[in-house]
Amino acid sequence: MRKAFWLTRKPELQTQYSNYKNNLQQIAQKIGDVEQEAEEHKLVLETLEPLPGERKCFRLINGVLVERTVKDVVPALRMNSDGLKKVLDDLLKQYKSKQDEMEKWKKKNNIQVVQQ
Repeated sequence: MRKAFWLTRKPELQTQYSNYKNNLQQIAQKIGDVEQEAEEHKLVLETLEPLPGERKCFRLINGVLVERTVKDVVPALRMNSDGLKKVLDDLLKQYKSKQDEMEKWKKKNNIQVVQQ
């Protein structure tokens, strides 16, 4: 199915609608990327946490593989994981805000999207 616009006023409305849709799509892509990275952190933490703290593990830092111990890596992973959760929450709020803004704009300009 293709989406089509029924714009009764100015061609600028179609451009603005496209901008809203593009912004929402970009935010959604970022959300997907952060969710994937957070899931990877979760899996690594689940793997490392039951291991003894003195066990060797390797971590990739800026393209360099460095040797560490589990007790050194787990706190950093937790901190990164918590940061990713915060970023994800912020992105979700941003998406919701942009979506609400778009809906208000559509009502104000009497924009209707029809499915063909």
